[in-house]
Amino acid sequence: MPAGHVRRTWSYSGGVTKWTGSWLSGPGAEADAPQEWPGERLGLPRSGPGAVASRGARFAALLVDAVIAALVTSLFVPMDVTRPEVMQTFNYWAIVVWFLISVGMVSFFGFTAGKAALGIRVARLDGAAMVGPLRTIPRALLTAIIVPAAISDADGRGLHDKAVGTIVVRTR
Repeated sequence: MPAGHVRRTWSYSGGVTKWTGSWLSGPGAEADAPQEWPGERLGLPRSGPGAVASRGARFAALLVDAVIAALVTSLFVPMDVTRPEVMQTFNYWAIVVWFLISVGMVSFFGFTAGKAALGIRVARLDGAAMVGPLRTIPRALLTAIIVPAAISDADGRGLHDKAVGTIVVRTR
């Protein structure tokens, strides 16, 4: 292992995540370390369970969740595609429904219906089993803005994940 490289190990077993690491190298050492695949410097495997989820899978999960939110919203809010003011109100409520579903599901389970369908989940870098609402609320707000979620680093973490100390990993 190169001097100044931080080594972390990752294990995934039955939904329990565990991150361990050594901070003897000092802060910032891991940012300079070259890696062969996204998540290598975080101790994540190249593929399979625990590997960094692809951008495509994360985007597809967001689309599935948006469709579910729109369907739930349509149960309570009228929708008329010929009237822009009605659709604007519908869209605002759909975003609120998406936000509530996302925060609730990710806080307690680590995934939404879309993430579960695509075999991905949100995991905390510190090893806690639950993401929790204190991390999920700002993460969802930043995702709703779209730009922070669209910009990612070499580990495949969007700015929204970096801000709250999470990463999206594969479950299968």
